[in-house]
Amino acid sequence: MAPNPLYLLRVNARELLRVPGSTRSIDTSFDAAGLGVPDARITGPVAVELDVVSNIDGLVVSGDISIPWSTACRRCLTDVAGTAVVDVEEVYQDEVVDEDAYAIEGDQIDLAPAVREYVLIELPDGPLCRDDCAGICPVCGADRNESPCECDTSVRDERWAALDDLHLDE
Repeated sequence: MAPNPLYLLRVNARELLRVPGSTRSIDTSFDAAGLGVPDARITGPVAVELDVVSNIDGLVVSGDISIPWSTACRRCLTDVAGTAVVDVEEVYQDEVVDEDAYAIEGDQIDLAPAVREYVLIELPDGPLCRDDCAGICPVCGADRNESPCECDTSVRDERWAALDDLHLDE
């Protein structure tokens, strides 16, 4: 039976805190479903490259998390793919002094919840294939990135039609 890859995200805090300046490097990758993120947009293993460094106040976790993703453009529905790269900078302390720090509970810190949170936050909700994507025409369904259409796409609310004839003196 293969060991759980998330086990590598557990760090023995006591061992590192004994010697300020000591470092533990984490370089691993695993399926996002193992983190509890069974998202179809994630197309490959989540790569985690972190360094845990001890100092006088606690542990500083820094590095990168890379998440390969693929989904449809929110305007024209063409396939869009990329890799979200997250810069990680977290602090863990025995007695939380810094308001942005997390408490060290017991002898270990488990980085899996933090990695899961970063993955969920950094996945794009509605990416565009390009910044100037024109999308699909709501009238004829043509992809306006490939060719323009002459359809009237103005939205008109007939309840306000009487105001069209109103001309105010300027």
